[in-house]
Amino acid sequence: MDIKQLKFLIALDETRHFGQAAARCHITQPTLSMRLRSLEEELDLPLVNRGQRFEGFTAPGERVLAWARTVLAAYDGLYAEAAACRGSLVGTLRLGMVPLSSFDPLPLLQRLHGEHPNLRFELSALSSEQILEQLANNRLDLGVSYLERLDTEHFDSQAFSETRMGLLYDQRFFTFGEAPLSWESLIELPLGMLTSGMHFRQSIDHNFHSRGLTPQPLLQTDAVHQLLQAVHGGLCCAVMPLEGGLEGLTEHLRLQPIENAQTLGRLGLIMRRSAPRSALAEACFAIYQQSLIGA
Repeated sequence: MDIKQLKFLIALDETRHFGQAAARCHITQPTLSMRLRSLEEELDLPLVNRGQRFEGFTAPGERVLAWARTVLAAYDGLYAEAAACRGSLVGTLRLGMVPLSSFDPLPLLQRLHGEHPNLRFELSALSSEQILEQLANNRLDLGVSYLERLDTEHFDSQAFSETRMGLLYDQRFFTFGEAPLSWESLIELPLGMLTSGMHFRQSIDHNFHSRGLTPQPLLQTDAVHQLLQAVHGGLCCAVMPLEGGLEGLTEHLRLQPIENAQTLGRLGLIMRRSAPRSALAEACFAIYQQSLIGA
């Protein structure tokens, strides 16, 4: 068994396709299949359900896959730890964020890249449940998610300030005064929203419903980029985090504060407690805490 076989196994899980997994690993599909069969023979276990295409993992395969992720995380962590001991960071920092987080990761990533140019970044938009799950199994180094019901026995966190909300609009199509907007004034506007069930949407609905208001969104989507495109095209306005940096995407976008507008839950930066814990995660967590002290 070697580390590459475990990487091939994980690539197959993430792509759910033999050809795509092989391409990701820069090998041919026959080579991928041969190396995985070799792993099965060595472990004396069937790991993959095979038909004309990938049909998932066997029950033993799922258990081996979990171990493979732990081993690979420890392997990558060893190299990152050695580099950290030399005063540098290498590898890929994997950060998962809930949609429409008030946390703008760009300043932190720019600082990390400036100090450690060999560091790479992987950002994923995930639900709060997915973030905790992937932190737990070492598929993520850090998460930006809601802290309610967070298991503090297994995760460290650094809370952000309360998320305030505003109305994002394109000034070529809409005009508002300088004063903060009321929720009552929003009800008459063409609104774009994330789909029901998403955490940020729940906070918007709560603010409306607690005032006896029922919004009728013109557009609903589970994709933030589509929502931004609709706002930029003048189709609608959208309630967004005030501190997310969205108004800086183009010269035409503006964010108008809304009176008494906060999300239901507090967001924070989250890192797993148990080993193996990424040296990249620890360094990033520490840098963020230092930035709070210097702010």
